[in-house]
Amino acid sequence: MSEVELRHLTAMAAVADEGSFGRAAARLGYTQSTVSQQIAALERAVGGAVFDRPGGPKPVRITPLGSVVLAHGRELLARAQALAAAVDRFKAGDGRIDIGTFQSVSNVILPVLVRRLRDEHPGCDIRLFEEETDQPQVDELDLMFFDGRVDGDVEHRKLLDDPYRLLARRGTFPDGPVHPAHLDGAPMVAHPPICDQARMEQALARRGARPHIVCRTAGNETVVSMVRAGMGSAILPQLALHGADIRSDPALSVHALEPALPPREIFLLWQAHRTHSPLAARAIEIATDVADHLTGQA
Repeated sequence: MSEVELRHLTAMAAVADEGSFGRAAARLGYTQSTVSQQIAALERAVGGAVFDRPGGPKPVRITPLGSVVLAHGRELLARAQALAAAVDRFKAGDGRIDIGTFQSVSNVILPVLVRRLRDEHPGCDIRLFEEETDQPQVDELDLMFFDGRVDGDVEHRKLLDDPYRLLARRGTFPDGPVHPAHLDGAPMVAHPPICDQARMEQALARRGARPHIVCRTAGNETVVSMVRAGMGSAILPQLALHGADIRSDPALSVHALEPALPPREIFLLWQAHRTHSPLAARAIEIATDVADHLTGQA
């Protein structure tokens, strides 16, 4: 039975449907002798005749063994057609992609990425996993956005530098850049000290500033709300402020830091030596394009 091939079953189904070897050959675009050879090979493989051949104008008749072979053969042909269609859809980008992310990327980069992927590949299946962590797990994802390099069996593509800005109640600081040393002892709303937040606070301390942290929260919107409420100022990456319409808020002001702190670096990560699906490869291209556009706006 291992010698049965899909082409044998295709020929058999055509003969059964058409009632003759000649019409089956015309349907398949083969010669009649080619169809006869396919059926002969099938009969050798299954150990018996699958058609009775009365000769003349009478149609061929399927044998009892042929009925068994044809029933299962049609199932195999249908599965093979479904497999071919699934492979074609995959190659066209209509597969599944799992992407890890964090909130700044989720708010600014991912909406554009998801919209463009869905516009290009309406049948794609996109799964997003958002987590703020120091230990990103890349092995179970196709791609992961992260604000830092990761050691181990991981490849990186740097997307952009995300500079830090000082967000404050208007009037707290004079207009224009603010020296980090002026933040020493000042009340500050901040993210939890994980990911790039810890590196930023260390850089701030090296410049002589140790703010008084009055509130830590993981939510960008909560940080902005607490600054607006007067709890203190905040140092946030530009991406966290992007799209929040901060500059039109009369209660708030945004200042550059001078000298500037090292920017947060945004990377796209994936498991090393992994073959990307067409969908993942396209996602990398789109993410790079979106990041370049944001960099051009800065």
